[in-house]
Amino acid sequence: MEIEGEAKVLRIYISNTDKAEHTSLYEAIAYKAKHYGMAGITVYKGVMGYGASLELHSDKFWEITEKIPVVVEIIDQSEKIDRFSEYILPWINSLPKGCLITSQRIDVVLSKQGKRT
Repeated sequence: MEIEGEAKVLRIYISNTDKAEHTSLYEAIAYKAKHYGMAGITVYKGVMGYGASLELHSDKFWEITEKIPVVVEIIDQSEKIDRFSEYILPWINSLPKGCLITSQRIDVVLSKQGKRT
């Protein structure tokens, strides 16, 4: 799906242990973004990070449940990003731990759809 006009990037900073609808929050967001028709989404697994709690999480520290930072990045037209962020805000607001959501306007240099093989 090619992006035309003004675009935005939506970044959601969460933990891999955050849940929504009995699944990982990042997976739930990814599937909802696909269903919603968003142009593109990438989920990044962090190596190390901390947020407002100042509790440092790393993939080096052994824990029974590995808790690491995750960034979900979605790019699409500004209006679609705004609507989608409103759609997922109830999930984010229901999290018992902290998180961060940012958005910014971007210039899309190239949006080319590849061929399926």
